[in-house]
Amino acid sequence: MRPHLLVSVLASCLLSSSTVLAEVTVYGFAGPTTIQLGGTTTTTAVPTTSFVTANGPPPQFTGAAAYNQVYLAPPAVPDTAPANAFSVDVALEAADVPGLSIMLNGTFFGFSIEMSVVNQLIGSSPVVLQPIFLNFMSLIAERAGAVHVRVGGNTQETAYMVDSLPNGKFLLKDKNDANNPTYTPTIAITPDLIYMLGNASSFLPLKWYLGIPFNDTNWRFNIAEVAEAVLGDSLLGFQASNEPDFYVKHNHRPEGWGPTDFFKEFGTMTEAWNADMLVPVKNNLIAPSVSGGWTLQDVWDTGFFDAYADVLSMVSVEHYPNDNCAAMYPQYGYEPKDPLAELPKYLSHKAATNLLAPYVAPSALCQQYGKPLIMFETNTASCGGFPGISDAFVASLWGIDYAMQLAFGNFSSMLFHFGGQDVAYNPFTASPTNVSAFRDWTVGPIFYSAIAVTEALGKTGTAQVVDLSSDIDGDTAAVYAVYEQGKLARAVLINYLTDPSGAHDYTATFAMDGDVPASVTVKYLVAPSVAEKDNITWAGQTLGGRYNADGRWHGDLDIHAVQCDVETSSCKIKVPAPGDCWIFAPATFSTSVVTKTLNTLTVDPAVLATSNGESGKSRRLHHGKTSSGVDINRATKPGAPGSRDYSLCSLRRRSFLVSCGDLLVLGRGLMGLI
Repeated sequence: MRPHLLVSVLASCLLSSSTVLAEVTVYGFAGPTTIQLGGTTTTTAVPTTSFVTANGPPPQFTGAAAYNQVYLAPPAVPDTAPANAFSVDVALEAADVPGLSIMLNGTFFGFSIEMSVVNQLIGSSPVVLQPIFLNFMSLIAERAGAVHVRVGGNTQETAYMVDSLPNGKFLLKDKNDANNPTYTPTIAITPDLIYMLGNASSFLPLKWYLGIPFNDTNWRFNIAEVAEAVLGDSLLGFQASNEPDFYVKHNHRPEGWGPTDFFKEFGTMTEAWNADMLVPVKNNLIAPSVSGGWTLQDVWDTGFFDAYADVLSMVSVEHYPNDNCAAMYPQYGYEPKDPLAELPKYLSHKAATNLLAPYVAPSALCQQYGKPLIMFETNTASCGGFPGISDAFVASLWGIDYAMQLAFGNFSSMLFHFGGQDVAYNPFTASPTNVSAFRDWTVGPIFYSAIAVTEALGKTGTAQVVDLSSDIDGDTAAVYAVYEQGKLARAVLINYLTDPSGAHDYTATFAMDGDVPASVTVKYLVAPSVAEKDNITWAGQTLGGRYNADGRWHGDLDIHAVQCDVETSSCKIKVPAPGDCWIFAPATFSTSVVTKTLNTLTVDPAVLATSNGESGKSRRLHHGKTSSGVDINRATKPGAPGSRDYSLCSLRRRSFLVSCGDLLVLGRGLMGLI
């Protein structure tokens, strides 16, 4: 048994108007901690406490959700179990595959960071970046060639840019907005936030989406003005409006305000946008970012996309498939949800196909307009996610299935959201300030999804995806094939069942329509159960458990060579329950077009299939520079009063010290980066 908390929920909660009843078995080592989970209340306790029953008003959550100790019992294997062997017909040539997706890049799986928490994740100033953040991003950049990150969210709507803030801070929160039912803070920021992003891009190919305010008609474009001047090619675009379909619900617009009103306001915004001479690029706005209150068709019907096609670079939507808002905001009458009852909803391939279904028609329209469709913000559940689901291995499997399904459905990108330490769904979370001197970060299961999906899509920009799951009897497995440069390159298999006995591992036989290779390379993403939080491995290696992650792989690499049957043109691949399997077909082409030899992340397909990246040891950054002839000061306004030296030598975090010269890194922070 692992030395971490195991919670097995033995009875569902019973709700009435006056009481909340929950019966929970809890094992742990950290002392009592009470957590309100929708309609269920659990209490963590020492191992001698086995049952806790709560009557009356549920206690308040007393710890950070990002580090909660809630484990939910995995669902039992169905009485009528799905077949544990099946065959899938796979074409070797993309030309022979109907329904393939558009061509996609490895940057498909990106990240969305709430603007109010960038100082927790990225850095505390332009010259003090978080090395562990850079380490995590380097893992994606090695596989994709770049990482796309959005900084925005609800807090972008009320963001004000000021020249300076007390004590050299670049971000200050004010939670005194009595009209805001979600307690979203008003934030003041300084240009240093933008310079920090620019300096992060000097280390790695990080590219940024930024949110601009849409909370009144006195349009404020300071964020865009500074970003255009500072970020250069690292800037992807600006999100104008975030979930406008929820503005009325969140008391940001009067009752009755709807899509037509949004159309008119967006028009006045674009007039001001086009008149602002400090914003040189006019066609990089991203909208409408509706989140389920309205459909894209509702916005389309106003004439929005015809009227604003010249200023829109991308069409955005946001969607969380579930919510845990009753636990976070009980005063607003949300219906409580029992995480144990919600868990099976994340263990179904049909759940992924249902998430794509509303966007099939809009996706086709976006292609007609020549505009990429982006899932601009998503995760397991809004209002912080579900402890025991959002931070467990089930989220890894679900995140892969969801991402591959949207890729198949012709989305161009999707961004998984980071909140603060009060949410359970973060891809990774910085250690709390009070333990940061001796604790490392916590990696979330969704980050493993990012690694796996990015490897599946590669970096040529030619990846095309097809869902082959219709060949499977049942809903607890999924199969995707990925074609690159017109050839079968990889396959992805998912098994949602949990059975440590191995009886419900399944074997998929890939029957191919031509000559098959003698063997294929296989990587596994596995954990003991879908409830696991810490013991998750990709190709035998882990990024660590809670308080134990620094953005580097740990453990021995475990990659399998599976022999194929050349005579029958088939390969048999076994997938554990639970688990995810990546099949790499032999390839003779490069996964990237190299246009420069310095500060370029390149991984050969054969190397990637038999490694976990880690090419960083061969890269060298020079003193004060990120590539030959490129000074890291590029993120500083030339000649501006008070210009700072943003050299790498200034980078520091507690014990992380960087020497100049050959830039040897002492400590744990950047060993996987440089």
